[in-house]
Amino acid sequence: MAEPVTYTRVDLTGEAADLLRRLTGKHGPLMFHQSGGCCDGSSPMCYPDGEFLTGAADVHLGDLAAEGVERPIPFWMSRAQYEYWKHTHLTVDVVPGRGSGFSVEAPEGVRFLIRSRLLTDAEAEAFGLL
Repeated sequence: MAEPVTYTRVDLTGEAADLLRRLTGKHGPLMFHQSGGCCDGSSPMCYPDGEFLTGAADVHLGDLAAEGVERPIPFWMSRAQYEYWKHTHLTVDVVPGRGSGFSVEAPEGVRFLIRSRLLTDAEAEAFGLL
């Protein structure tokens, strides 16, 4: 009998996992909140865990696991923004450039970036969207 397939809403590239290992070593446990615009565009913002307060207006999309990082990194998005993005799968990547002034990668000469794709029918069904 085949094991059930587990789907995720958010993943990491290898480069992002490498950076998160370094940042966790400097800042301790981390968290992400997908910015909805405002002063930092639509960048995924990385903070020391708990520094950005989440609540009922936010959706927890999942936890990012990187080898060598002691505990998973929660990834959040505002509920209003989620309504626009709910049919997408997100991948956290890292590219050269200036990071946000509020995000912990800012001094590293790189910034986090979201790559997205539409969910497959099987993923959308598993998440209750079909």
